[in-house]
Amino acid sequence: MGRSRYKIYETTHPHFVTCTVLHWLPLFTRQESVAIIIECLKFLQEKDNLKLYAYVILENHLHMVLSSDDLPKTMQSFKQYTAKKLLELLKKENVTTILDQFAFYKKSHHKEKSYQVWEEGYHPKLIQDEIMMKIKVDYIHNNPVKRGYVDEATHWRYSSARDYNGMVGLVDIERLW
Repeated sequence: MGRSRYKIYETTHPHFVTCTVLHWLPLFTRQESVAIIIECLKFLQEKDNLKLYAYVILENHLHMVLSSDDLPKTMQSFKQYTAKKLLELLKKENVTTILDQFAFYKKSHHKEKSYQVWEEGYHPKLIQDEIMMKIKVDYIHNNPVKRGYVDEATHWRYSSARDYNGMVGLVDIERLW
């Protein structure tokens, strides 16, 4: 998947990953586009043994701590499926400005595609111990607060912060690592 210099050597261990929309375009500003991400995560939990420990979806990127039986394969499935569905949504809604930008900014080596939704790679960082896990989970949950979108992490709907505070979130979260 892509030309990333980041490699996964422990394919079944939890990793912190970041998926960025091409050129940091604000794609996740509507519920319909976020729903595609949520739907895909739920599907991968059921069909691909995805374990999601924490996540946050912001307007132009998302962070997750996750693991699966084969994380590179899972991430490839995630990015391919969501790109396809997001493009279908944009075309259906006639969002030509963003579609034009996805065509303009796509990498030149993507000759078989008209559009590129995601930046290449996802910058995996192996979670090596419980301390690192806590640091990454806290970083994920506080991202919307740090950006000034909300005053408390639990106020951000598209995050697992609620799950960690006894509330029901949008996606099932694995709390044991």
